[in-house]
Amino acid sequence: MSSLKEYNLTEKDCVYLVKLARKTLEEYFNTGEKVKCDYEKYPGLMQPMGAFVTLKTYPDNELRGCIGYPKPVMSLGDAVIDNALSAAFSDPRFPQLNKNELGHVTVEVSILTPPKKIEANSPEDYLKKIKIGKHGLFIHYGSVSGLLLPQVPVEYHWNVREYLEALCQKAGLPKNMWMSPTVIIESFSAFVYGEIKPKGKVKRVKLIQ
Repeated sequence: MSSLKEYNLTEKDCVYLVKLARKTLEEYFNTGEKVKCDYEKYPGLMQPMGAFVTLKTYPDNELRGCIGYPKPVMSLGDAVIDNALSAAFSDPRFPQLNKNELGHVTVEVSILTPPKKIEANSPEDYLKKIKIGKHGLFIHYGSVSGLLLPQVPVEYHWNVREYLEALCQKAGLPKNMWMSPTVIIESFSAFVYGEIKPKGKVKRVKLIQ
């Protein structure tokens, strides 16, 4: 399992990112302005890494928005700021978040390690190599792609086959497309931190049950 130290990150960095995501939304609702990451205090967040921001209703824990960059296209701090706004206002699955909802959603940040191709000589190899709670998955088929974070199969109590089927459906592909030799499936790890309750304490999310 990857460690924060491998990526020059600390627990404080990750906790700050969750608070930064919430501050981003609060500031936008209050002033319409975009906040800035405190890179002087948190220099590790200057490095480019993939990141997702997830919003969930509280206490029902239902998804309310989730957007991210699968790959390291910008600094981690800026990625979280961008994705906080996108999760609130640009997730096509949900209406835009309104200010009254902000006190009734929790904020979760997933920091992604670079994806690596899973080498598979047969579909059975995927079933053996993918570990629930450890691996997030990224599928590619031509110009089509889809991604599921590692906490998703844990939350839905999926086995590996169900996880792969859901991954295909997320990409808009037939659910058994993962068995095709023409697809590429990559795995990645994630450091996931989130609020216990809206504006509450931030803790690392336990992925492996």
